Amino acid sequence: MDIANNVLLFCIGLAFSLFGMQLMSSNLEQLSGGILERTLEKATKNRFMAVILGAVVTAVVQSSSATTVMVVGFVNSGIMKLSQVVGIIMGANIGTTITSWLLSLTGIEAGSSVLLWLMKPSTFSPVMAIIGIILLLFSKKEKSKTVGTILLSFALLMFGMSTMGDAVEPLAESETFAELLLLFRNPVFGVIVGAVFTGIIQSSAATVAILIALAAAVSGSDAPITYGVALPIVLGSNIGTCVTALISCIGANRNACRAAMVHLYFNTIGTIVFLCLFYTADAFFDFAFIDEGVSEFGIAIIHTVFNVLATIMFFPMPNVLCRLAELTVPDKKGVKKEGLSPIDERFLATPAVAVEVCRKRVEDMMQAAESTVLSALAINEGAYSSAQAAAVRDGEKLLDEYEDMLGSYLVKLSSKPLSENDAHEVNHMLHVIGDCERMGDHALNLLESSEEMRSKALRFSDAACADLTVMRNALRDIMRLTIGSYISSDIEGAQKVAPLEDVIDSLRERIRNRHIIRLQEGKCTIRLGFVLSDMLMNMERLSDHCSNIAVCQLQRHDAYNAHGYLDTVKHGAGGESEAFESEYKEYSEKYALPEA
Repeated sequence: MDIANNVLLFCIGLAFSLFGMQLMSSNLEQLSGGILERTLEKATKNRFMAVILGAVVTAVVQSSSATTVMVVGFVNSGIMKLSQVVGIIMGANIGTTITSWLLSLTGIEAGSSVLLWLMKPSTFSPVMAIIGIILLLFSKKEKSKTVGTILLSFALLMFGMSTMGDAVEPLAESETFAELLLLFRNPVFGVIVGAVFTGIIQSSAATVAILIALAAAVSGSDAPITYGVALPIVLGSNIGTCVTALISCIGANRNACRAAMVHLYFNTIGTIVFLCLFYTADAFFDFAFIDEGVSEFGIAIIHTVFNVLATIMFFPMPNVLCRLAELTVPDKKGVKKEGLSPIDERFLATPAVAVEVCRKRVEDMMQAAESTVLSALAINEGAYSSAQAAAVRDGEKLLDEYEDMLGSYLVKLSSKPLSENDAHEVNHMLHVIGDCERMGDHALNLLESSEEMRSKALRFSDAACADLTVMRNALRDIMRLTIGSYISSDIEGAQKVAPLEDVIDSLRERIRNRHIIRLQEGKCTIRLGFVLSDMLMNMERLSDHCSNIAVCQLQRHDAYNAHGYLDTVKHGAGGESEAFESEYKEYSEKYALPEA
């Protein structure tokens, strides 16, 4: 009966620990959200920086599996190349050891100094739990509630650790347990057990937590957990944690699968080399500490030393891991990937990161829209080429693909638990991709108008050409201003879009009126008038979409009302209206039509 009670108590403690880890990790991800993606994105060709950033991100989210799954998603979505993720995976293995050090704090003795005693989880975790509950119940700010959940989840983790320790304490006097420990002296068996158990629960931190609880429970007994027993289990847990990444790459592209294989090879080869070197050195130098009981801090040291040494070993030769992954997951001959890389569905499990990934893809779409429009304007100006025309048509199709892909993904993302800011961001992006897609349509219309004139050998008068040149220059300026301010989060730049859009509206009317005068004077034809009207309409609509995007940009940062913004800027009292009038006047002078 006592055994059944202890098993039940151990399972309860394990459940609390796993739940606490998962809750703490997910809320840390939510709290840091976009920062994580932007941080990992900086890890390009600099492997040293990649290792540091991988370690920092993993230390923040308390899970190397979470970091690796994110990396697999980045590769699958085309955001990162395989060569870029090796350093991040190395750093993730170092960063995950922070969890071991936090768990090892349970080993602080009661007779230690006051400062060390205050660091003991049993001392401060109840206080953290109380603060967390207060924040959850009484705070109205979303970030405060998230912080409260993190504090409470850490307390749950430490409570689970304590419960597991109490449950396994009777093992200190068990002869059966002492005999079982002899089996773990076999390094191969220890690695297999550590890998299999970690693969089942998908958390190396949980395996280390259980090992620490067992080591603390039997410490000082006749059958302690020795360094020789703990070492292979800890190394095996590093292999087992790769299961999460391997599962996450199911259904992903080949490069994403290779990223998961890099993680597996790093830990597997690292474990084999480490054990071979360690036991070879032991055969020559006879390490006495192998048969000594391991402390909680000793387990953390093993975990850290292994991952640091493995990183040092592979750091000069990352291409070895990439090559092994490519040999394991080879390319299919004759298969060529076409179209956009989809955004990985796995990011939906971490909404804050998914929002940031979508933001990056929206920026890519905006740059594609700008390139398509500029190509159409170049053709409209007379620089026709079949390559330019193909670029416009391909660009329009690409923007359609972007809208379908991003629109579907953002709708799915909007149903996930998002912070207030992220929910607004998703809404803004849905509007922006719609405007970008329409830009492609108007660019295609401009191309067709240009091709009509070319096929029918039509030509505008010199006066009409001069007017259109002014209009095109103003449109290029508003495109550059809109896309640049959105990508760089430039509020001042976004505020300049509205007055320029008003100038373009005015230009359209004035150019049409000037055409009517030329028509009355017999200097132009009705057929050319129809073409000119179509061109002006498409150019003016392009500026409207730029204005819409600028409004979304201002909403992102200043919570402006979309419908009231333009009215406030144009007709409101005070500095805003004066600023608008000043910008409008400056643009009117810059884009003044030539004398008729």
